[in-house]
Amino acid sequence: MERHAYAVIIAGGKGTRFWPLSRPQHPKQLLKILSGKSLIRETVDRTVPLFGSRNTLVVTVAEHYHALRREIPVLPERNFVVEPQGNNTAPCIGLAALEVAARDPDAVMAILPADHWVPDPGSFSRALRGALRLARSGGSLVTIGIRPSYPETGYGYILKGKRFKGPGGVPCYRVNGFKEKPTRQRAALLVRRGSLWNSGMFVWKASTILEMLRRFSPPIARSLERIQTAMRDKGLANPSASLRAVVRREYRRMPKVSIDYAVLEKAGAAGRLLALEGRFGWSDVGSWAAAHRMLPHDGKGNAGLGKWLGFKSKDCLVYSRDRLVALLGVQGLVVVDTEDALLIAAMERSQEVRELVEELKRRGYGRYTVR
Repeated sequence: MERHAYAVIIAGGKGTRFWPLSRPQHPKQLLKILSGKSLIRETVDRTVPLFGSRNTLVVTVAEHYHALRREIPVLPERNFVVEPQGNNTAPCIGLAALEVAARDPDAVMAILPADHWVPDPGSFSRALRGALRLARSGGSLVTIGIRPSYPETGYGYILKGKRFKGPGGVPCYRVNGFKEKPTRQRAALLVRRGSLWNSGMFVWKASTILEMLRRFSPPIARSLERIQTAMRDKGLANPSASLRAVVRREYRRMPKVSIDYAVLEKAGAAGRLLALEGRFGWSDVGSWAAAHRMLPHDGKGNAGLGKWLGFKSKDCLVYSRDRLVALLGVQGLVVVDTEDALLIAAMERSQEVRELVEELKRRGYGRYTVR
């Protein structure tokens, strides 16, 4: 196992693009979409061999805490850091950095989303070890990019600069910039130019990211400093009532912003950001269409979980645990059947399920978006 290294698994998302299966109390990271294990259980299982259970932390929001504790009992109770509310990734990562720095001031931390799919854990571990060497030796911020296999419009892209051997002899690239969710034409151009998918996996020293927040995002840094003062010798994973009150107050003050906008884009322009290319197969499983690509298909491009039959149909995805779903003469559909709601959608528009959930709320069907 790596010394002076922590994994921080970010597990606060709701995953509304997987409605009607995903609900606020049963978010995407708890779904068993691609295997018999939940996505977060898959993440923990590939992370603990490298970092150990004592050095694997989970950051989540209060409404998911008890479900996650039940799902991953291998982690100690003190390894769960609870946010008072979701504020996007910059405050979340800053809070985790405070906890890691309090435990080990010299520690390097790997930021890992809870709800991604990695089919090659061995290559994943090798990539993380390389990223840890880069971050530990040079004090750089390191992002792990993925070589695209197709021009995905739902991902962000890392614009690569010059390739070189970084600290520890690890091959890496300077980061020239980012491109968020491009058009299909633009995505195809980015793929041809060798850009990488932005996986949302990052590695850096806890002290380095706190320094970068002070430099590039002072409002967040000031709130984190007030939380750090209130921590004294208490950890965020077992906070006193007074510390919880300080965290709640400062979270209300902090802007809701991603770490990409708060720090990474500016750090890249300042030459402090490196990209390591990961080749371990990867998907953020961000939509039903993404799940369709990852599941085994029949001879007509159909895939499914549960009870289903595709007859004279092609390129469809079906999810039905209880009732039988039979398809006849259709193409490119997503069909998700749950006990209280049925989704039928065009595969190419599955990214819009989040918008559908908001429309359900506006139309008075909000009770079908919770469970």
